[in-house]
Amino acid sequence: MKILLVDDEVELTDPLSRLLTREGYTVDIARDGESGWEMVFQGGYDLLILDWMLPGINGLEICQRARSQGHTTPVLFLTAKDTVDDRVAGLDAGADDYLVKPFELRELLARVRALLRRPPTLEPSTTARLQYEDLELDEENQLAYRQSQPIELSEKETALLAYLIRQPNQVLTHDDIYQAVWGDQEKPSSNVLAAQMRLLRRKIEPKGTPPVIHTVYGKGYRLGL
Repeated sequence: MKILLVDDEVELTDPLSRLLTREGYTVDIARDGESGWEMVFQGGYDLLILDWMLPGINGLEICQRARSQGHTTPVLFLTAKDTVDDRVAGLDAGADDYLVKPFELRELLARVRALLRRPPTLEPSTTARLQYEDLELDEENQLAYRQSQPIELSEKETALLAYLIRQPNQVLTHDDIYQAVWGDQEKPSSNVLAAQMRLLRRKIEPKGTPPVIHTVYGKGYRLGL
């Protein structure tokens, strides 16, 4: 199991790294937020242990960036911030657990073991995303991004959006879409397609953003123009 420890306190990271190594873990250390984020972005870790206050970007932002890009690696915060609001902010940022400094090493090891016992999840795909203007799609992870904000999609919504992005500025008939998205499955009713399109639009066209999917009445739909 490989752990990334991001903390600028040498008096903590050195003994903690030795302890985790003796427990059989492989430990990498980053002492500032920027290098920590670079290592998180490269992936390959089973657990991230983040200090909140760091030189450069802080641990909270590292966690938020990781989650927004689809990283599902468990995150344990180590921090002196101990108010309820701080804990809520950490958990809302995507942390899985939160340990307040100073702490007992036995408790930290127990929390590390608990987080690493969770079923493994896949790291985000490194394959290129489909893109149209400020709209991006990560097909493998069923995530869209509008103005860099992540949007979770269903399997059918992902397939539908992928087909639209691959055929930009073209009118796609209902039959075109049925064939591309449903394939050999039983053809759904026009109401099903309309409902799927409505749900997709609701997600990728939030208030304040210009629409990207247009209805061409009597024919079908078009992405763009």
